[in-house]
Amino acid sequence: MSAELNLPVQQPRQASMAKFLKSHMRDYGMLISLLAIVAFFQYMTDGTLLQPLNLTNLVLQNSYIVIMALGMLLVIVAGHIDLSVGSIVGFIGALAAILMVQFHWHFIPTAIVSLIAGAAIGAAQGYWVAYFRIPSFIVTLAGMLVFRGLSLALLAGQSVGPFPVEFQRLSSGFIPDVFGTAGFHTTTLVLCLATPAILIAFSVAARLRRHRFAIEQEPLVLFLLKSAGLFAVVAYVGWLLSTYKGLPNVLIIMALLIGLYAFVTRDTTIGRRIYALGGNEKAAKLSGIDTRRLSFYTFVNMGVLAALAGLIFAARLNTATPKAGVSFELDVIAACFIGGASASGGVGRVTGAVIGAFIMGVMNNGMSIVGIGIDWQQVIKGLVLLAAVCFDVYNKGKA
Repeated sequence: MSAELNLPVQQPRQASMAKFLKSHMRDYGMLISLLAIVAFFQYMTDGTLLQPLNLTNLVLQNSYIVIMALGMLLVIVAGHIDLSVGSIVGFIGALAAILMVQFHWHFIPTAIVSLIAGAAIGAAQGYWVAYFRIPSFIVTLAGMLVFRGLSLALLAGQSVGPFPVEFQRLSSGFIPDVFGTAGFHTTTLVLCLATPAILIAFSVAARLRRHRFAIEQEPLVLFLLKSAGLFAVVAYVGWLLSTYKGLPNVLIIMALLIGLYAFVTRDTTIGRRIYALGGNEKAAKLSGIDTRRLSFYTFVNMGVLAALAGLIFAARLNTATPKAGVSFELDVIAACFIGGASASGGVGRVTGAVIGAFIMGVMNNGMSIVGIGIDWQQVIKGLVLLAAVCFDVYNKGKA
């Protein structure tokens, strides 16, 4: 009895710094790469990159890419690909333009119909992929051509606009300042101080739970550095935006979606099942997962997010054009792969996809300010994408 009472209490394990960084090299490497790219272009543009006006434009220019990257990540993790998202963006923008400009619909029912249309498009494509086992590359390549053609047909080859002012605020509007401070957006600064503080509080609570159950976790020094860095970066960005017009409406939408999808992929059953599906479909099916329905849902989700991106992009341009969304699918897919998603499925994180999207966005913006032509921009982005995939393959080979 006394021997049982004197059993040593299991102590929580804490990974060594070198071991932890090695096992999470891709995650921290992409974050460090983003910070390095920002610092490089901040220097090359003589400080223009992080000026409040350009920072706001950077958010507006990349919001729809980030939103679609969230959906594309789930599609890629499930082991598929969607090449039609750019055409869906153009088609939904054309549909919204026809309803609001020609038929004088209010923007709210227009937005609802547009999102339903996006879900229907995703369902149609997902049905062929999931239930008929047709490769997603072929199905969505066909979708890319079909919906590009339908966009041209809806618009009759012409641009349609402008949109109502209320609809334009979806992309170009800013949150109001409840404090009413002249020349400074106090509400933005308060939100940008409170948000990282809340996230850090949740992280501390999670760390304490792991400690209680003796689960191995990141070194304390690294956790403190990461938390301090998160607070400093968000507070600094909040300060910069507070000196201009504050937080754009679309940034709030984007932040809420990032939080939602991070929660779904990390803490829900359906999220874990999507990773299981991409990791080994046969094993997932044998464990009782309806893999066909799960694949179907990932495409429906992608269609809804592409429709939302189409509305945001149309609101930003204040017109629907036949060429809207051209090559967006390449930027979205590149953002996911650069952010750590694996081409073979089963691997990828929401934060990685967001970081990848902003790497692409900062590069586009910075190269444009510096004066690099669109031709060399495409070359550089292609090489960055190739390097990211090669890095992923190299890490898998060492594992």
